[in-house]
Amino acid sequence: MSAVPLDTARGRPRRRRRDWTGLAFFAPFLLVFAVGVVAPLLYASGLSLFRDQLIGGRSFVGLGNYLDALTDPRFLEGLSRVALFLAVQVPIMIGLALLAALALDSGRVRAMKFMRLSIFVPYAVPSVVAALMWGFIYGDQFGLVGQFNEATGAALASPLAPDWVLLAIGNVVTWQFLGYNMLILYAALRSIPEELYEAAAIDGAGEARIAWSIKVPALKPALWVATLFSIIGSFQLFNEPNVLRSLAPASISTYYTPNMYAYQLAFNANQVTYSAAVAVLLGAVTVVVAYLAQWMTGRGARR
Repeated sequence: MSAVPLDTARGRPRRRRRDWTGLAFFAPFLLVFAVGVVAPLLYASGLSLFRDQLIGGRSFVGLGNYLDALTDPRFLEGLSRVALFLAVQVPIMIGLALLAALALDSGRVRAMKFMRLSIFVPYAVPSVVAALMWGFIYGDQFGLVGQFNEATGAALASPLAPDWVLLAIGNVVTWQFLGYNMLILYAALRSIPEELYEAAAIDGAGEARIAWSIKVPALKPALWVATLFSIIGSFQLFNEPNVLRSLAPASISTYYTPNMYAYQLAFNANQVTYSAAVAVLLGAVTVVVAYLAQWMTGRGARR
């Protein structure tokens, strides 16, 4: 046992000085996190507890804005729409990203560097530019759909029609983020030890068997990360429908998604406090859904 240092003057144990070096390295991140994340959340949460009135100015209403939002048909409609978008688009996008990652990792794809880059490049395109580009492709009067109808005499329905616009938005988002999710999964695949593949090949396992029994199970943590980011992104849906709204105002309303509704309330309707409540409530729903997804994933992994 090492001797405890004593204070020779008073004959009692000497307190060790704390080493603040670690905190000094951590302080810049902590400061940015507090200013960029914690402070806006606290400000929005506090703002949501008030209500602007024509007479009397801003008054404290407690949870009144939240109770109004929970019964607001516009907010509930937008929330149900992004929930449907999540349930359909996220599995399709993750599934396609998984297939792309497995194909690239198999080593059977020619010009692999080019294919990998071509799949990832759409992620580098700003979402506003991507929405504009696809919006002009979708147009039945001025876009690719309209040109095809004019050239062939067909009558293809515009993807920007009310019944198809959510699928059209899902196509834009999938085109954008497929490469991002593929890169996450591909990086995880490259970290699998080669010895596992060699042992499976000795046992007579084919490529399909190796992919199903070795690669996919090893990808579970990476699949969860990609799914979590996709869930959060689905609830944050804003740029694509907001840009396409100028091309299809009859199909996309100002409350098409909760984020669009909060933006409309804050900057057009001048209801800043109620907009803050809608935003905070949406954030809480996102956290709950992400936690439930994580809990279900962890429960399935323990079985």
